[in-house]
Amino acid sequence: MDTVHQRCAGIDISETDVKVCIRVPGVGNHRRREVRTSTMTRDLLAMRDWLLAERVTVAGMEAAGAYWKPVFYLLEHDLECWLLNARHMKAVPGRKTDVKDADWIADLV
Repeated sequence: MDTVHQRCAGIDISETDVKVCIRVPGVGNHRRREVRTSTMTRDLLAMRDWLLAERVTVAGMEAAGAYWKPVFYLLEHDLECWLLNARHMKAVPGRKTDVKDADWIADLV
């Protein structure tokens, strides 16, 4: 049986910004998705507050190089953080964008 996290986030980290997609329960059997972009330190702090306000419990993140470190260290005390290897995830079907990557990561989590 697969484990399903009711409140999770997918985070795609690049050199210039961070794309975050949350998946939380919505109306009926539907899941609500929302995507936001963070670029500066104050935006990352607002992102953490947003994730905590949405009661997200698990965040999966993908990053190239060492760009994941500030985000991981910011969230590790409040959420269960998973650092994911892009090679282990199937590629996003269709045109690749950071928003689609964040959404795909949230689906996988």
